[in-house]
Amino acid sequence: MKIIIHGGFFSESSTSNETKIAKQEALLRIVKDGFSYMENHSALQTVVYTVSLLENDPLFNAGIGSQIQSDGKIRMSASIMDGSSLKMCGVINIEEVKNPVFVAEQLLDCEDKMLGGSGATAFARKNGFEVYSTEIPQRRSEYEAKLEGNGQGTVGCVAFDKDGKIAVATSTGGKGFEVPGRISDSATVAGNYANAFCGVSLTGVGEDIVSGAVAAKIVTRVTDGFSIKEAFAKTFQELTPIDGFAGAIAIDKEGTIFHQDSHPSMVFASFDGQLEEVFQ
Repeated sequence: MKIIIHGGFFSESSTSNETKIAKQEALLRIVKDGFSYMENHSALQTVVYTVSLLENDPLFNAGIGSQIQSDGKIRMSASIMDGSSLKMCGVINIEEVKNPVFVAEQLLDCEDKMLGGSGATAFARKNGFEVYSTEIPQRRSEYEAKLEGNGQGTVGCVAFDKDGKIAVATSTGGKGFEVPGRISDSATVAGNYANAFCGVSLTGVGEDIVSGAVAAKIVTRVTDGFSIKEAFAKTFQELTPIDGFAGAIAIDKEGTIFHQDSHPSMVFASFDGQLEEVFQ
């Protein structure tokens, strides 16, 4: 069993050392909690659970603590993908729910697996998800001062369970001050993808990640015989012409954990029951 999570990027200009340390400690706590959960649950159940923990922590830009868009509203996106069944489902620009990843999970058994905007929010209400404001005072003050807070922020998890199954989940509160209706990468195959060979979750600039089709490319290349290191190297090289801003975490079918970012400052943590790793 192995698990890796990410919590977006640090912004060196606006993130204090205290906040960096707090994020590192939170990631290490959450990745170990997720690993313990996986001892009695599948990879798919584990990524949903672990991302919900990240959504519940206001240190990260997903769920509670999500960024405010240019019209003063918070809209969030999240998706999950089961590498075994190849089912992917998600919500885009959903409003006033505590855990978008739980709403995405609810869509697994539905015929329509990707919902956006008011339709996603209506689906949540119909299925018992109560109105919940994820705004925190810090985000309101950042919005009113027209600041960008902690920069590029998304959370994600890739899990490899005891049966060798892979699953991935990704959630975001947006980039902050975006035009309402903007689509992030988190609920697309560019930002979140898995099959029986590999699972990948992305963070960074959504437009760059979509332009590079990053998650799907990495997984496809591993499926076609590339090592996970080679798949990452080639895919990130293809981001160079646009100076693509992206960070990715992954686990392949051999249980190999891998991560890479194009502009080093992605914060992540991994755990395999014995060895732990936390960035910065």
